[in-house]
Amino acid sequence: MAKAGLIVCLVIVAMDVAAGILSIEAEKAQNRVKHKRLRIFECKDASRDALKLGFAAVVLLTLANVTMSLLAGCTCIYSTEEHESSSASRRASFACLIFSWFTAAIGFPMLIIGTLANSKSRESCGILHHHLLPIGGILCFIHGLCCIAYYISVTVNIGKENS
Repeated sequence: MAKAGLIVCLVIVAMDVAAGILSIEAEKAQNRVKHKRLRIFECKDASRDALKLGFAAVVLLTLANVTMSLLAGCTCIYSTEEHESSSASRRASFACLIFSWFTAAIGFPMLIIGTLANSKSRESCGILHHHLLPIGGILCFIHGLCCIAYYISVTVNIGKENS
């Protein structure tokens, strides 16, 4: 069982790392298109490559978060009384799960906004959303770290219960 959990954890981390790398590559593709600055406004052409890479990053982050939540939610569901009397490792696993949701909840809209800035319908002048794609990518990496921390805390918790 522990080996299967490790494999799932590594797959989730791989999805998070791939999403982070894709979002950084999307930012690079976005920076390669023509830009024209007019004081605080900026005119740019839409980048089809950045749109594709950003969309792939959004899908991977979503899959990673949903997979982690579905597989992890079973170990953290308990009442308030059980939570107050639970062990430190069980509380740590719950905190890691909640923190992973926060990073996904912040990273997901950043990736969406950065990706939509490259759609053909947004090809106009305006205040651009600078650096949302790489910040969303960094949050993907943090989400992967939360997954590792969650796996370690659950493994410690299972080890204590079996002893």
